[in-house]
Amino acid sequence: MYTIKVFQSLFSVMDSAKFTAVKTQFIRNFCIIAHIDHGKSTLADRFLEITHTISDREMKAQVLDDMELERERGITIKSHPIQMKYQHSDGNGYILNLIDTPGHVDFSYEVSRSLAACEGVILLVDAAQGVEAQTVSHAYLAQENNLTIIPVLNKIDLSIARIDVVSDQLMELISCQKDEILSVSAKTGEGAEPLLQAVIDTIPPPSANRENPSRALIFDSSFDPYRGALPYIRVFDGVFKPDMTVQFISTGRMYEITEVGHFQMVRVPTEKLEAGDVGYIVANVKELKELKVGDTITTKERRAKNPLPGYKEIKPMIFSGLFPVNSDDYEHLRTSLEKLRLNDASLMYEPETSAALGFGFRGGFLGLLHMEVVQERLEREFDLELITTIPNVRYEVMKKNGDVLQIDNPSKLPPLGEIAEIREPFIRAEIITPSEYIGTLMKLCQNKRGVYRNTHYFSQDRVQLEYDLPLAEIIYDFYDKLKSVSRGFASFDYEHIGFQIGNLQKLDILINGESVDALSIITNQEDAYHCGKDLCHRLKNVIPRQMFEVVIQAAIGSKIIAREVIKPYRKNVTAKLYGGDITRKRKLRDKQKEGKKRMKQIGRVEVPQEAFLALFQIDQN
Repeated sequence: MYTIKVFQSLFSVMDSAKFTAVKTQFIRNFCIIAHIDHGKSTLADRFLEITHTISDREMKAQVLDDMELERERGITIKSHPIQMKYQHSDGNGYILNLIDTPGHVDFSYEVSRSLAACEGVILLVDAAQGVEAQTVSHAYLAQENNLTIIPVLNKIDLSIARIDVVSDQLMELISCQKDEILSVSAKTGEGAEPLLQAVIDTIPPPSANRENPSRALIFDSSFDPYRGALPYIRVFDGVFKPDMTVQFISTGRMYEITEVGHFQMVRVPTEKLEAGDVGYIVANVKELKELKVGDTITTKERRAKNPLPGYKEIKPMIFSGLFPVNSDDYEHLRTSLEKLRLNDASLMYEPETSAALGFGFRGGFLGLLHMEVVQERLEREFDLELITTIPNVRYEVMKKNGDVLQIDNPSKLPPLGEIAEIREPFIRAEIITPSEYIGTLMKLCQNKRGVYRNTHYFSQDRVQLEYDLPLAEIIYDFYDKLKSVSRGFASFDYEHIGFQIGNLQKLDILINGESVDALSIITNQEDAYHCGKDLCHRLKNVIPRQMFEVVIQAAIGSKIIAREVIKPYRKNVTAKLYGGDITRKRKLRDKQKEGKKRMKQIGRVEVPQEAFLALFQIDQN
């Protein structure tokens, strides 16, 4: 109630009739785009304070990041749109729709849809760190969408800020003039209000097409346990209001609208959403998977024929098994995944059975960060203990009979004799680094089977490298090695460019002659021997000793390429003998040997979680 009263007081000086008549002139839809940890959420906090959208009592750092995990890691995982109302120096009141965006590369499609819902962006760059990889990719996305870009330097209060150097990098990136670059300190608030006024002065208002057939873009969604799945929309044409029937163009499904509204710190109902507005729709949609980010919605009463451009299905790129440590928790894991998916439509999963780990699920994720977030939320919010198998990418396998299979689990790979070729997903990697680390980073990419594409200098000491890399090579330790060889100064971004034929084969791990399907991996043939040997050695150090001998082997097909042995515990059964013939000792040792042999036949080796973590640490170079 306090927030609403503040809004009403702000607009008491305005001619409300005039405001309604030319409403779109006073609307600005914009995003803040930046690399991770460049201060995007902190700047949003300052905007909320300046516009009095939130009271001082309710204010806290990263107020739009309401997930505990977001606040701990300092990253935005789930975007949060919000409407602000601001009294400009020209005497008019303006509605500012800030469509927050996640910063990590895993969520780049969501960023592109958020940009499609705006007319302009604030391109935020850390004045100390300079232009980073995701700064470049986000800037290119904004240019592709023909958005107005406001270049801004943040953290100018730092003693290590390099304002002139970073300004030159920005000028090179987006071809702007130096006097167009604004400087702010999101932490102290310096320069934040002039930036807010620049948003009003620079970014154009949305075009008003209220008489056209209704069309709106779904740029995000959420799930309310009482009201169902809620699409977050930007209206481009026509009007949406209660009692109309909404239709999703990609699926053709229809639902009756019961409520529409705007975003403040809470959802605020309104009479209608018109062209230029950003808001939400309540239409009793039962499941979040029925909403597709990027889809176009229209109405039965004023149906549009053509969807808005840019929609595509979100496809998982990383796959991993999720198994409960306690087999009795299987149903609990199923229920937890169902609840988690209500607020994360990009999470895919299906039941999976492993001979080594029992019953579980095969999860599909947008990337490694997405996988880590899902695993941590399952363990924190649902009190589960999980074993996660090594992440894999999806391969295209062409069999000799012409069939093409999509394989996301190495254990499902057909026999070697049936395979004609295996295609693996490739990415276009973009690395921004100080020039002194070019040599070591190029060597790292080449060791990961990278193909060099281009080098671009932003300045004398800031370089952009482009490589084509297999996705499978970057999901293990590539990012850690990148930071290590560059002393933390290099940044990394990528986009998927399709599938290419690879010289690949399946590497199996056998424990006492039995294949452990959860430890199987698909690897490059040139690295198979080294990879198998290294993995066997690591498993030897993490699998506990037994009362019988444990043999660990790496195999390609029927050929064993590496072997390690874990020696058994040994009891000195002859210690009680104090003399006599040697045959008495031999008899006891033979009896012990037979017992160990029987134990090996019926004994089961427990594979601990550390064994799967060992797969992440394989040095394939």
